[in-house]
Amino acid sequence: MGRILLEDMEFYAYHGCFQEEQVIGNRFMVNLEFELDTQESELSDKLSKTVNYQDVYGIIDAQMQQKSYLLEHVGRRIIDEVFQKFEMITFVKIKISKMNPPVGGKTKAVSVVLEKYRGK
Repeated sequence: MGRILLEDMEFYAYHGCFQEEQVIGNRFMVNLEFELDTQESELSDKLSKTVNYQDVYGIIDAQMQQKSYLLEHVGRRIIDEVFQKFEMITFVKIKISKMNPPVGGKTKAVSVVLEKYRGK
């Protein structure tokens, strides 16, 4: 088994419960980790024997552009689509951070972390 990590992907998106967040938007950082059997790709050196992380990035990018009130909802959509598109993935962990969130004081970020094993 192996893990592939897409780290510190930055997006400008319109997620949040406040109307201003849905209009003005904010900066988000996303980290996604997934697990799969990498034995064939380790031996063959062929992209066809693994998951192309460009395709995973495309899923994340598309889902980040769909407005949501909650980061939990965005994260669940990403996890569900990754599992749907890539049967060889057995585990996904995602961290979505809203940078400089409107919490009434100076805060670097608020983050949501979700993880899921296939079939659970």
